[in-house]
Amino acid sequence: MKPKVYFTRQISPEAVLKLYQKLNADLKGNVAIKLHSGEPGNQNFLGPDFFKPIIDFVKGTVVECNTAYDGERNTTKKHLETFKKHHWTDYFKVDLMDAEGPDMVLEIPNGKVIKQNFVGKNLKKYDSMLVLSHFKGHPMGGYGGALKQLSIGVASSYGKAYIHGAGEPGRIWSADHDLFLESMADAASSVVNYFKGNMAYINVMKNMSVDCDCCAVAEDPCMADIGILASLDPVAIDKACLDLVYKSNDKGKDHLIERIESRHGVLTIEAAAKLNVGSMDYELEEVEVE
Repeated sequence: MKPKVYFTRQISPEAVLKLYQKLNADLKGNVAIKLHSGEPGNQNFLGPDFFKPIIDFVKGTVVECNTAYDGERNTTKKHLETFKKHHWTDYFKVDLMDAEGPDMVLEIPNGKVIKQNFVGKNLKKYDSMLVLSHFKGHPMGGYGGALKQLSIGVASSYGKAYIHGAGEPGRIWSADHDLFLESMADAASSVVNYFKGNMAYINVMKNMSVDCDCCAVAEDPCMADIGILASLDPVAIDKACLDLVYKSNDKGKDHLIERIESRHGVLTIEAAAKLNVGSMDYELEEVEVE
């Protein structure tokens, strides 16, 4: 059967929760809620008010890892201050999974480029994961969605450099670009395998800039908001988002598509599908939520 991707054009905190409920997901035990804490200065990221209904419903812990580049989230001290500045800690339990080492290592025997994934060691505390992704462009990956959250997002600071460098952390900004994209797929596969299917995904197509939420100075959104998607398949949900961008009548889509195509963004989706992380062939069901 084709994986189901639910889609609504309504965008609100309540719509996120109602679309998630369509999945009938049974996230067991201690639930990690992976999202982007937002780089200070970025005007496009989705904050705690937007995700509060679904996080309250799931009763999970917001999880993140430190970055591998300069900014306000590359050390534990600064990142925890960012969580506070952006008010995540006002509402939720927060776990910076790589706040202290050593990293947890996930093996990737079938990885095309990398055979190990270095993640925050606190991942071991969780039995399931809800991935809340802001779909938008990205300076290196072309786009950011569920697969990027699973790979770069769950990776420790060292692990991020390892993925970017396609197995050579010292080449974080100079590795072969396509190998970096395939490394993201390898890393994502290890997290999916770790949780053995106890995962669910929400992608929000709002504030779609060509830049990521990791950019302190980001371009403003280049096209109109599209909607919210939910799925149990990370490949299907990211592919559905790309397809919705291409099908849009918004003239601003050309700028976002140029960013995605110039960075070969679809390669990560294709590579993840080949690793059986999910399917590019999906069924999209549009729903109305009140």
